[in-house]
Amino acid sequence: MSQFSFDVSLEEFEAKVIVPSQDVPIVVDFWAPWCEPCKVLKPLLEKLAEEYAGRFLLAMVNADENPEISQHFGVRSIPSVKVLFQGQLVDEFTGALPESEIRAFLDRFALPPAVGGNLREEAAALLAAGQLEEALAKLVEASRAKPEDQAVQLDAVDVLMQLGRNDEAQQLLSGEYLQEADRANALRARLALAAGAADTGEIEARLAANPADHAARIALSHAYAAQSRFREAMEAALEVVVRDRTFDEGKGRTTLLKLFEALAGSDQYDDLIREFRRKLSAALN
Repeated sequence: MSQFSFDVSLEEFEAKVIVPSQDVPIVVDFWAPWCEPCKVLKPLLEKLAEEYAGRFLLAMVNADENPEISQHFGVRSIPSVKVLFQGQLVDEFTGALPESEIRAFLDRFALPPAVGGNLREEAAALLAAGQLEEALAKLVEASRAKPEDQAVQLDAVDVLMQLGRNDEAQQLLSGEYLQEADRANALRARLALAAGAADTGEIEARLAANPADHAARIALSHAYAAQSRFREAMEAALEVVVRDRTFDEGKGRTTLLKLFEALAGSDQYDDLIREFRRKLSAALN
C-alpha cells in the first residue's frame, strides 16, 4: 500500500473513493484471493499507480468481502476495473490486459503530468514574494521540463516584462500560442503599453498646474502603465471619466478598457480589474 494505492471496504468507499474522485480519477480494481488473473493485474496496477504518481489513485476492492460494492457496479466477473471521476463511472475493462493496453487505457483519463505544474507553482510563490529573478529561473526550469506548456512560457513573458526586459519578452511573444491565445494577446497589449513610456514627473507637474488638463491625465495613465504601475494608471483614467466622461469621445473609458484587456488572463491582476470595472460602472451610471 502507498499514498497512490490502497484497499477499500464498503464503510470507507464514500470517503476514500467517491469524495477524492471529485478531483482525481480513481481506478477501482475488483479482485479476490482465489482469482489467478487478479494476481497478475493487481501488482501491475499498483506499479503503474506509483509510476503515475498521483495522476490517478488505485482503490482495491476484495469482491468476496464487499459484495455490496460489486453488486452496485454490476461486477459479474473478476478482475474487473472501473474508473470514477467526479463521482461518475467514466471507463472500465474486464480481465487481465497486457501492460501496454493498460497504459493506453490509463492515459485516456489520467491527469496531466505535474512536473512543470509544480515548478510553476513554486515560481508563483517566488513571484508573490517579490523574488522576480528567482521566479524566472524556476519558470525556465519548468519550460525545459515541459516545453509544450504554453502557460509556463507566458508566465515567463510576464516576469520578463516586470523586470523591464521587454526585448526578451517580445522575442518570446513572437511565437504562436494557440492554446493560450487570449492571454498571449493580452501580454502583447501590455507590451505595447510599455512602449509608450514617458516622464511621469513632467506630466504630474502639468496636472498640478491645471487639474482639468484631461489630455495630460490620459498621458499620465499611459506613462504609469508603461512602468507597470497599473493601479495608478487606472486611477488616472477613471478620474477623467469622473470629471468629464465625454472628453475626447470617452477617452477615459476606452483607456480603462485597454488596461483591462492588457491585464486579462493574469491572476495577479484579477482583483484589480474587478475593482475598477465596478468603479467604472458606478462612474457611468
